[in-house]
Amino acid sequence: MNYTTLGTSGLKVSSLCFGAMGLGKSWNWGADRETSFKLLETFADAGGNFIDTANIYTDGESEKIIGEFLKTERDHFVIATKYTLADSRTGIKAAIEEGKGNVNGTGNNRKNMLRSLQQSLKRLKTDYIDVFYLHIWDHMTPVEEVMRGLDDLVSRGLVHYIAISDTPAWVVSRAQMLAELRGWAQFVALQVEYSLLQRTPERELIPMARELGLTVTPWAPLAGGALTGKYLHGEKGRLPDNSRRLSPEAQTIIREVIKVAESYGVPPSQVALRWTMQQDFKCIPIVGTTKVTQLEENLNALHLTLDQKHIDLLNEVSSIELGFPGSFFREEGVKQSVYGGFFEKIEHPNLPE
Repeated sequence: MNYTTLGTSGLKVSSLCFGAMGLGKSWNWGADRETSFKLLETFADAGGNFIDTANIYTDGESEKIIGEFLKTERDHFVIATKYTLADSRTGIKAAIEEGKGNVNGTGNNRKNMLRSLQQSLKRLKTDYIDVFYLHIWDHMTPVEEVMRGLDDLVSRGLVHYIAISDTPAWVVSRAQMLAELRGWAQFVALQVEYSLLQRTPERELIPMARELGLTVTPWAPLAGGALTGKYLHGEKGRLPDNSRRLSPEAQTIIREVIKVAESYGVPPSQVALRWTMQQDFKCIPIVGTTKVTQLEENLNALHLTLDQKHIDLLNEVSSIELGFPGSFFREEGVKQSVYGGFFEKIEHPNLPE
């Protein structure tokens, strides 16, 4: 296992993150307690120290299992959890279905932020959270309220670092600048869906992360298992037949991943994971699984290095339309007609190719 710092912080985390959404059986799928412990042990034995969960995962059971597992090794691990969505039967879900409940039990508001954190601390059996994510933007709470609230948690020592997930780039940029100007805690990581089958974050989110020094922590780097190739052979899983991850375009990409994997003599999953890890920005994929054999297979991606020709091949087959202004910058003649040849005279990693 290699290690890197998270964002612009000094926090050292493993180059793969363990995704704990499948720990527990509360959602009628996932790993039981015994298997969950084996998964965490396998990850730890490989040198992994970065674990990602959330208050909502398996209705809080994921956090409880992690808390039981880490009670004697807490300082060794970096625990990331999240707030925003309703955990268990609290919040809007209960209010709608039962005509009662805490309407402030969800959302980005400060009240729910503290309530959710306190519950996560109890379930995780810990006094602090290493990385606390805002889970998803609610398009309701003021940015100032969010950032001041998160900074207070850091000041109190309840949270060490803050991060954000599933939020528009303009919101993250505004929040980060606000925190910088006011001397508040700033985000160190950005969690988004990103894989060979989901490259749309390259339009705005990833360029923003690169510019702001945020580590990208992709969820679903294997696209729900689609990039393993198992669905091409008729194997059933949690993806419905009409999933975009199984579209004809997706299948073309998956077959190319399989060909590249065969040239290295490794499973397709390792190629798909390694592709995310060899991008030109700091990227730590989240590997979530409910089987020890699958986790071991994913961990072996650490020993693989893709040749540039294969990266270029995968980039080409999975390419997306950047839209405006990204595509405009790449149009033929733009460099000369608009910039007067300026791009030809200077090298900079953020300039359009």
